[in-house]
Amino acid sequence: MVHREPRRDRSLDGDIAGNQDAVFAFLGNPATHGLSEPVKRIDTHGAAVFLAGRDVYKVKRAVRFPYMDFSTLEKRKAACDAELVVNRANAPALYLGVLPITRKGDRLYLAGDGEIVEWAVHLRRFDERATLDRIAEKGPLGATIVDQLAGVIATAHKLAPRRADARNAATSLRRALLETVAELVDRRDIFAPLPVETLRTNLIAAFERAEPALLERGARGKVRRCHGDLHLRNVALIAGQPVLFDAIEFDEALATTDILYDLAFLVMDLCVRNFGEDANRLLNHYLWHSEDERGEIGGLTLMPLFLGLRAAIGAKIGVAQAELQTQAPPVTEAARLYCKAALGFLVPEAPMLVAIGGLSGTGKSTLAAKLAPSFGAAPGAVHLRSDIERKRVYAVPFTERLPDEAYGADVTARVYRDLLDLAQSALAAGRSVIVDATFLDRSERREIERLTGRIDAPFLGLWLDAPHDTRAKRVAAREGDASDATVAVVADQGLLDTGPIEWRRIDAGMPLETTAAAALSLIRPSQV
Repeated sequence: MVHREPRRDRSLDGDIAGNQDAVFAFLGNPATHGLSEPVKRIDTHGAAVFLAGRDVYKVKRAVRFPYMDFSTLEKRKAACDAELVVNRANAPALYLGVLPITRKGDRLYLAGDGEIVEWAVHLRRFDERATLDRIAEKGPLGATIVDQLAGVIATAHKLAPRRADARNAATSLRRALLETVAELVDRRDIFAPLPVETLRTNLIAAFERAEPALLERGARGKVRRCHGDLHLRNVALIAGQPVLFDAIEFDEALATTDILYDLAFLVMDLCVRNFGEDANRLLNHYLWHSEDERGEIGGLTLMPLFLGLRAAIGAKIGVAQAELQTQAPPVTEAARLYCKAALGFLVPEAPMLVAIGGLSGTGKSTLAAKLAPSFGAAPGAVHLRSDIERKRVYAVPFTERLPDEAYGADVTARVYRDLLDLAQSALAAGRSVIVDATFLDRSERREIERLTGRIDAPFLGLWLDAPHDTRAKRVAAREGDASDATVAVVADQGLLDTGPIEWRRIDAGMPLETTAAAALSLIRPSQV
């Protein structure tokens, strides 16, 4: 395999490339590691990675980009040390240390005596086919992986060090935006002039609109030292659990950002791959796991900017990666795809509120999760569940069963108030919303109907009907769900008087795809 070197700043020492070539040959030699099998090499625009048996050695490339400077041995050593520190928070078992590569006489040694000529991050090897980008090559990630991933990211953000200077974070984001679009505009060999000029104009305008919200969120502790490079290639399934690795180490300013901007890279990555259900589920489960659900929902007003910029950065990385490939066209086509996606994320879409009611076992939450990716600005509607909000009242895990008193009138009234407040926050942020709850009392249905009058958004109420036996069978089959409904609850609800149902009724006894198609024809009639 031929490895093309990325473009370097002309001011770099011409001897560096030769020195690194020797180091790369040394690390790529099986004899260096006492192996008989080949060493696998992976190239990125910023590093060369060598998979040798049970070990991994990652060497920073001697490159200088506007956003990353590894042009001297001292800077590469500092970057290696920083990589160890920032990644041990999320992947302590992977990151083993930083090792020197030395020269004694005319030979190179790994962690030996002599002159230090290079540094490498030493990692424990995992199955490289287990990174989420490789898994995604086979199709969508699916509910299990996405749900786990949302929890892992939410926990990482809770533990991430908070930074007080919101102004610096906003300035850094603006700088990254301007540098990114400038690089795209400069590459007329890859991008047509009109799309990238439009992207530059729209991104700058989106940032200017968003800046007050950025500063306000920063003042409330939403700016933290994040992963910074959270896309599918930097998450691996290890022992069945998602592990975040390869966080940004070369620029604290880039990694110090709003937690939703950190999340947006993964959401964008899934959207660009046309995995809309995964992207929507990731966002919603992240919100459910969040320590400040209301605050993050309000922050979704920034999501078009965040997704658009992340996609533009994806295009920029594609350009840099193309320099390494022997066959550039597939990579440059991917860069153009990211550019097109960035433009699409910035197109506004009017929000809508959908409420789904019905007795337990009619499939409200399943249908809501199916519908949420299908309407609203990317990655789709915010999904609010009464079951989740009730568990939040008691600060327990979603699957922990609540006592009977948690279903008393006072608690239920609070849960519905919380749902209304969260829906109003999402609509005010320009996000479509889908709320699922039983809505057994007519007053509950009336209250959510009135909400859109205050926000000036269209409302659709859906009422699900299903036979008793179907509902009972579904409830009995539930495992690991937030709902506490039982077969006895299903029987009791069948005796309740719900009053006149004025919402659009849907037969939920049909297969999910049929029910979803019927519901979607009411949500987006012109597109079905």
